[in-house]
Amino acid sequence: MLAGPGSSAQQKEAQSSSVASYDEIPGSICGPEDGPWPRAFTNLTTSEAWDKLSLTSDPQSLAYGTGEEWRADALNFQPFPGAKSQDRYAMQQLHIGGRIWTLTAVFDGHLGDATVQHAAYHVPIIVREFLEDLDKKHGGRVVPPPLVADVFSGAIRAFDDAIANDVLELFPGGLDAAMEMPDQQIHSILNDQSVGGKNFERARLCMYGTTALVALVDPDHTNLWLANLGDCQGVMVSETAPQVWSYEILTRVHNGQNKREVERVKREHPGEAECIVDGRVLGAIAPFRCLGDTPFKQPPEFTRRFLYNLFPGSNDTSLWEEFLVRNKTPPYISAMPEVTHFPLDRLQRPLRRYLILCSDGFTDICGKHQRCVINRWLRTMPVAGDPSSTIPIPPNRALQLLWQGLGGDSVSVSKALTLDLDVPWLDDITVVVQTL
Repeated sequence: MLAGPGSSAQQKEAQSSSVASYDEIPGSICGPEDGPWPRAFTNLTTSEAWDKLSLTSDPQSLAYGTGEEWRADALNFQPFPGAKSQDRYAMQQLHIGGRIWTLTAVFDGHLGDATVQHAAYHVPIIVREFLEDLDKKHGGRVVPPPLVADVFSGAIRAFDDAIANDVLELFPGGLDAAMEMPDQQIHSILNDQSVGGKNFERARLCMYGTTALVALVDPDHTNLWLANLGDCQGVMVSETAPQVWSYEILTRVHNGQNKREVERVKREHPGEAECIVDGRVLGAIAPFRCLGDTPFKQPPEFTRRFLYNLFPGSNDTSLWEEFLVRNKTPPYISAMPEVTHFPLDRLQRPLRRYLILCSDGFTDICGKHQRCVINRWLRTMPVAGDPSSTIPIPPNRALQLLWQGLGGDSVSVSKALTLDLDVPWLDDITVVVQTL
């Protein structure tokens, strides 16, 4: 059994109660307003808790080398049965010029899941295509890391540009031409569900958005690039001596908590006092960098002419108009990823090294204790070839990390899994753990 916080007596008391208060649920999603408290939960045995956590999060693994040396593990977790997760992840090998690159990613969607699903599927494809072109231009020679970073960034921007451009291409002359069309004509072009819905699906992607954190590793495992948009997080942990680990946060959030991001948006929109309201872009959305979210990147008439004409749509556009009237000099949300390069020295490679990618749902349940959670996870992880490593835990490292994030014992995990509440009590959580 995994070691959890608190004494055995405290755990027995919690097990006998089978009720939980809101301050016993990790994260910031549920609170006293979701009462009455305490609420019942199903107290699972350790084996039952592992099984249910695995079933709910559907952990997956990708082996991208021989043995256990190169592997990525991932999961997507939302315990509330009535909510569909808007997180996604990607784990892929990219075959380029006879060599294999590795791409892993976490995407945290908002407003709906159409755009995040589109991103998880197509971003790896367009990154591969851009890298193929780069490889051909260099004749298979090694490409300098700064050039790879530029191409990586360009691929992600191209993906985002296509979301709005695919709609504009339906109207010869673009938005200017659409301004002269009656609503009925625009409506008939976009709402083609009866003949396959291709135009409708294109336009629907513009209504939603997603943050993104994409990791790229070269075939020699000597370079890591991270492309970040939004508030997902990348962490690297390295074992510098047996059971001695270094811990480094590799990303910065792109929201109102980042003063540099606030200054950037204000600098790009001089004289617009309402470009940021209450720490949100145009007073409406928290991330300052995203994929999708076209109403914040195109003139307001794009939304009024195209998105208002999608069926079934909404008769009440007041919430949209609250921020559209502030939209004067788009774009306000950037699709320019913050790309960072990290050399991976193979000659001085640590004993073990892991890259953790996670959506903000995981950082939320960990709070200020995230480093302690990761340290606890590292201590309980079996060491390959160590006969004393007899801890009976599943092999998926992302699942092991989630267990620790939820509390590290069966009672805490049971509360997070089975709370009797009619609204979600945890944010969507996605975790990728990759060996480096």
